[in-house]
Amino acid sequence: MKWKTKAQPAAAEIKNLSETIHTDRVNSILLLQRGILDYNAAKDFFKPELALLHDPFLMRDSEKAVEIILNTIRDNHKILVYGDYDVDGTTSVALFYTYLKSIEANCGYYIPDREKEGYGISKNGIDYAKANDFKLIVCLDCGIKANEMISYAKSLDIGFIVCDHHLPGTELPPALAILDPKRNDCEYPYKELSGCGIGFKLISAIQAQLKKPFSELMEYLDLVAISIAADIVPITGENRVLCYHGLTVLNEFKRPAIKALFQNMKAGKKITVNELVFVVAPRINAAGRIDHALRAVELLLSKTDAEATVHAEKINQTNANRKEIDQEMTLEAKEMLTGIEERKSTVVFNPSWHKGVVGIVASRLMEKVYRPTIVLTKSGEMLTGSARSVKNFDIHHAIESCSHLLVQFGGHKHAAGLTLKPENLEAFTKLFEETVASTILPEMLEREIEVDVEIHFNEINKRFYDILKLMGPHGPGNMTPVFCTRNVIDTGWGKVVGTNHLKAEFYQIDNPTLKWHAIGFDKGDYVHLLQKKLPLEISYSVAENNYNNIPSLQLFLRDIKLG
Repeated sequence: MKWKTKAQPAAAEIKNLSETIHTDRVNSILLLQRGILDYNAAKDFFKPELALLHDPFLMRDSEKAVEIILNTIRDNHKILVYGDYDVDGTTSVALFYTYLKSIEANCGYYIPDREKEGYGISKNGIDYAKANDFKLIVCLDCGIKANEMISYAKSLDIGFIVCDHHLPGTELPPALAILDPKRNDCEYPYKELSGCGIGFKLISAIQAQLKKPFSELMEYLDLVAISIAADIVPITGENRVLCYHGLTVLNEFKRPAIKALFQNMKAGKKITVNELVFVVAPRINAAGRIDHALRAVELLLSKTDAEATVHAEKINQTNANRKEIDQEMTLEAKEMLTGIEERKSTVVFNPSWHKGVVGIVASRLMEKVYRPTIVLTKSGEMLTGSARSVKNFDIHHAIESCSHLLVQFGGHKHAAGLTLKPENLEAFTKLFEETVASTILPEMLEREIEVDVEIHFNEINKRFYDILKLMGPHGPGNMTPVFCTRNVIDTGWGKVVGTNHLKAEFYQIDNPTLKWHAIGFDKGDYVHLLQKKLPLEISYSVAENNYNNIPSLQLFLRDIKLG
């Protein structure tokens, strides 16, 4: 991998911040790199208060949406909460539906079937609303490009409020209100909220209009934190505040769904962003991929531990099935790479692949070949699929360049979905490759590790790590710090364990008595470098190991190369 070290602050800046907030050199560098320049900024960063959240009425159409919703409730008309079938969509529906119930709204919820209806607002969903006498639909995590469907709803005398965080098209849909900070005419200060985050801002506005205390909304922050982690939005600004407090709520285990999903968690262990990404998100997503996302909403809305356990067991089984399908599809997709190694993009298609798993396969394939990747399958008379991109390449823009060959598409810089007619597949594959090849820079096709700062082993200790922990929650925009250390030697303890994991013990040449244990997941192939007994350079993050409930620090290896 290519190692890229971040720009280092000036020595005077490091010294000044270290003295101001009484921290060490390395943590001062990390803070300065994240724009934390003084005591007040550090205080807000280490303990992000809810007071840092922006006024929800700063979002365009918030006031209008609140008025429409409250008038609908007063008139005792029915409201349908409509969401996408992924984690962000299902948490949004659970949050907004629960809140409407708490203010005695006459409401229901609807999630489209991925296989039969596809992404976004569907005709089936609108027909369901009409048949069941819903007068207003509030859609979350979708709708910003649903011009045709919202026009159809309008023709049936059904109003729409759109709460979305995706990029709008050239023309906004004919909804009664549209809350999307990415609107060109929206001056809301923070643009990177999740779909569930937009939903939370709307219920915050309703709560304020009703003159009810904001503290009553704390219970919803667990859902917002799950959506932030799963949707891979930046954990900066408001998202960091919401995620920080959401993790606190999650670790109180008040929601039966959370208890059920983490019932086997070891005592003393805390839910972090990692657990949300690798435990919660795959299970909730599996419901929408293999079964129906309504199962995930039912789990999140469970009122008792017993009810949640039943739903969680079903979802765990669905996730196990998803894994089997995923592994088989990934193997088949990898076999298709032969003969297209020189391309700058990958487009693969198999009519028998499961529609709900193409996004996962696209991610795995992209990681293998490290180039913009699209995985397609057949859905009715159309081909549908998911796109995943390499760092810094805007795959949404590349797909948009081919839009005349598509039925529909949507997404953002790093991931997108698309639908096209079978007869356009060959032309689309050719044009997409030409578009990527002519716009992608060579360095974008190199795997890269961004190193925050070079350190010496003697700078790692418990106080250093305690401060490091306060810099979480980590994610895009505030990634886990990565360090590099030179002139490192393995003590001879290095070996391959498990499937292909590397365990080692390192010391630096100038201080052989100070040794650190290290683990490198799926890094077993590096063992030959350790055996050379030559000086190495290692890049790593510092983590806590709780083996046998005894906490100790260890190095979490990212890459190794000869020094």
